[in-house]
Amino acid sequence: MLKRTLLLAGVAASLALAAPVSASESTINRIKQSGALKLGYRENSVPFSFTGDDKQPRGYTVDLCRIVADDIGKQLNLPKLDVRWVPVTAQSRFAALKSGEIDLECGNTTQTISRRAEFDFSLMTFVDGAGLLFREGEVPTTVESLKGQRVAVVAGTTTETTLDQMIKAGKLGMLLIRVPDHDAAIKALTDRTATAYAADRTVLVTTALIRGKGQPFALAEMQFSYEPYGLMMRRDDDLRLAVDRTLARLYRSGEIGPIVKRWFEPFGKPGDALQAMFLLNGLPE
Repeated sequence: MLKRTLLLAGVAASLALAAPVSASESTINRIKQSGALKLGYRENSVPFSFTGDDKQPRGYTVDLCRIVADDIGKQLNLPKLDVRWVPVTAQSRFAALKSGEIDLECGNTTQTISRRAEFDFSLMTFVDGAGLLFREGEVPTTVESLKGQRVAVVAGTTTETTLDQMIKAGKLGMLLIRVPDHDAAIKALTDRTATAYAADRTVLVTTALIRGKGQPFALAEMQFSYEPYGLMMRRDDDLRLAVDRTLARLYRSGEIGPIVKRWFEPFGKPGDALQAMFLLNGLPE
């Protein structure tokens, strides 16, 4: 009888650990009760979210989330809010939110209608589009020239989905090589496992400059998609409102300017689309 009781208790405990966070329980209330906010970050999505030389989370979106965390701490009167940074990947970020491992994902995640069916997103944080990176001198001049190209792409991204759909529709004749992260993608390009590397254009430029080991690359002019980034969270009106309030203030006041300059100035001036995005998302209080 004792063994059976212990077995049942163990099963119950396992189910409790595996169960997703209750949708009816406010994340803001849980943060207030626990005194902790769990932020997910990507370890190699430069310059948005990555691990710095000091082994700490760094990047444009990480900075935005630090400010969001400060504001949430003030809102809840928690001067010593425990901010916990949890590494996630392109593949694990969704499950990490559903399970409660993280409360807010601070990467470069594209908002889509299908993702909005399962998660909440903040106001837009960046706007980009998918492109292709080649070794210098090997950029195709036409879409037809892409036929037979071996293209490295990070699994679980919207770039993978977009290219896969275009291939199945007969619009592209390339072969996708799915890799776990951007470091693996640039490695595949440099060691000639792949002839091209597909990702959002900003990620392509920064990854090539920082992880490309000085090798010459060229960015193709073609762009395959529209990628509106946002901070992703579980369905939660209170948390979304708190996050949006911070972002809108940063955009409205111009405080976003130094943050953008810090992370993007070395790679070129932000385009008109990004400036318009800040203007349109600087909602009045």
